[in-house]
Amino acid sequence: MDKKIELIAASTLVSPRQIINTLELFDGGATLPFVARYRKEKTGGLDEEQLENIRKQNEYLTELISRKESIIGVIEKQGLLTNELKFQIENTWDSNTLEDIYLPYKPKKRTRASIAKEKGLEPLAEIIFKQQDIDIQTIASGYLNDDVKSIDEALEGVNDIIAEKISENPSARERVRNLFADEAIISSRVIKSKASEAVKYQDYFDFSQKLDKCPSHRLLAIRRGEKEGYLRVDISPVEENALKRLKYLFVKSKNKCGDIVEAAMKDSYSRLIKPSIENEFASTSKTLADIAAIDVFTNNLRQLLLAPPYGKKRILGIDPGYRTGCKVVCIDEQGDLLHNETIHPHKPQEETSLAMKKLSSLVSSYKIDAVAIGNGTASRETESFVKRIKFDRELQVFVVSEDGASVYSASSVAREEFPQYDVTVRGAVSIARRLMDPLAELVKIDPKSIGVGQYQHDVDQKLLKDSLDRVVESAVNSVGVNLNTASKHLLNYVSGLGPALAKSIVDYRSQNGAFKNRKLLLKVPRLGAKAYEQCAGFLRIADGDNPLDNTAVHPESYHIVQKMAKDLGVKPNELIDNTELLKSINLNNYVNDEIGLPSLNDIIKELEKPDRDPRKAIKVMEFDKTIYKIDDLVVGMELPGIVTNITNFGAFVDIGIKENGLVHVSQIAERFISNPAEELSLHQHLKVKIVEVDIERKRIQLSMKGIKQ
Repeated sequence: MDKKIELIAASTLVSPRQIINTLELFDGGATLPFVARYRKEKTGGLDEEQLENIRKQNEYLTELISRKESIIGVIEKQGLLTNELKFQIENTWDSNTLEDIYLPYKPKKRTRASIAKEKGLEPLAEIIFKQQDIDIQTIASGYLNDDVKSIDEALEGVNDIIAEKISENPSARERVRNLFADEAIISSRVIKSKASEAVKYQDYFDFSQKLDKCPSHRLLAIRRGEKEGYLRVDISPVEENALKRLKYLFVKSKNKCGDIVEAAMKDSYSRLIKPSIENEFASTSKTLADIAAIDVFTNNLRQLLLAPPYGKKRILGIDPGYRTGCKVVCIDEQGDLLHNETIHPHKPQEETSLAMKKLSSLVSSYKIDAVAIGNGTASRETESFVKRIKFDRELQVFVVSEDGASVYSASSVAREEFPQYDVTVRGAVSIARRLMDPLAELVKIDPKSIGVGQYQHDVDQKLLKDSLDRVVESAVNSVGVNLNTASKHLLNYVSGLGPALAKSIVDYRSQNGAFKNRKLLLKVPRLGAKAYEQCAGFLRIADGDNPLDNTAVHPESYHIVQKMAKDLGVKPNELIDNTELLKSINLNNYVNDEIGLPSLNDIIKELEKPDRDPRKAIKVMEFDKTIYKIDDLVVGMELPGIVTNITNFGAFVDIGIKENGLVHVSQIAERFISNPAEELSLHQHLKVKIVEVDIERKRIQLSMKGIKQ
């Protein structure tokens, strides 16, 4: 078996055959959503997370193999490659160990050791390193020359050579590395001259904790403080323990030579080994913290993108404000802007009566179905104001998150959509559209600006972008996209498409009208058979030529549905939404070399619920009617709230005022939980108790303990 496949199998706990088939699909240009949904027979039903792990492991090992080839090439050019060394490199699958093996051969700038060698001191260093009983003074005197003028200078050079030799020893590095893994402490100290400026990092002015116990959010905060020049950070085990391990390896005699080797060993650790291994652990721990923070972000983003949509209804959106007024927009079922204006129901103008008449008239004129109010400044006052109006119809009033709306309104995407309107109108439209379909609107915004992250500006930005893009792609494809109404920004994330093909689809649609069937996609310029295979199942056509085009059944499987219908003596469209007929089908009759029971079961499930949105139904959040600002809060109050963000250390909850409160992880459940996501999800409605209010710092501490949910 290929060693790479064997290692991936051990890491992912997936069978080699599943891995081979999965990698073949990826190599053939298949996307992850497509493979997860339509190639279950090939992969053995692996889910998206398992498929992504296989892809990541394959990329890592492929890069490692490339690195090995590069290292072998460098050593071979030096004329130092032996069969034994080549075998050792080829059979090493840990990147740190590989770099340890390479270290003595790695081209480097002149070092103290290389300068000592140039002075002819390497043979003396080799003699002393053997640690025999010799007359060091006499032997060392034989190495004096124009460059080495004294025995002390000679022994200094010997120290440098032995120190570097020890630092390049793979066993020495591995022992120290293992000690770091077991015992390393991360500590931070404030830079005294910056103490007054570094108040927000005061928790880390004199801090230490075992590295492997340091939570990701704490480590990222420390690293941010270091980057901003406020903190000095160290990662290391107890030095004495490290020196004991090295002494066991290198100090073999209790004589003058042994003393020199021990001194060189100590120098090697403090000057060469510790800084190198510390950098490794600083990098590794930062990467792990990044991954943990990104996991929080991606989980939150997925929930936000899959938040319940209100649906294709007419919506009045309000971006609330005081002095500048409330920007009001009306949008139709497609999200197109019908009308916009500004009202001033609040102080200082306080044109309450006029504002009520305007809203009442707009609701009636544009047949509005619901109202969406942004949750920023003046949100609660605006909600209360709207609910006092007697409209000519029943209206639900929703408070919608504004996070990222200002970013969208100033973006090129918004300018392209509404070139004739200013940022205030665009922002209000975004608020209204978020109620209609959060997914379709939020894909237009950089995920980092949506407000559900944790230290998102401190983590590896490429890793963050790749992770967030995958989440958006997964969310879009799990819901499906209406081919005839989707924007190019939404189509961009459909399996197999991307920006160029998404634009081509929109251009084709505007020139030729709505798509009547999926096959017409093949007429879109540059959209070939492979792209069609990857995207077709995720695109929906309502009221088209073929009812199957409005389901997640892939066109490649239409013939199976047709055969099922024929065998039952009905038309294919009669199977759709007909549970009794579908239950009567014996799926074993349709199993063949290309399709098995997993995919057949998916087809039946899809026929049972065609074009049914997998997202939950939306619910109106009712805040406490007596609470409008932080000054209204009293410790002990129990209030309704909605979860707006989840981090590793707790969850932020909107209780109907400008400032969100924090439920610390220790206050979420009666039992111990290590991760808030075990109990909470984004947009979850709950009850919380006010534990502490810091009006000066605008901080609210909440608890869920002892409260019936």
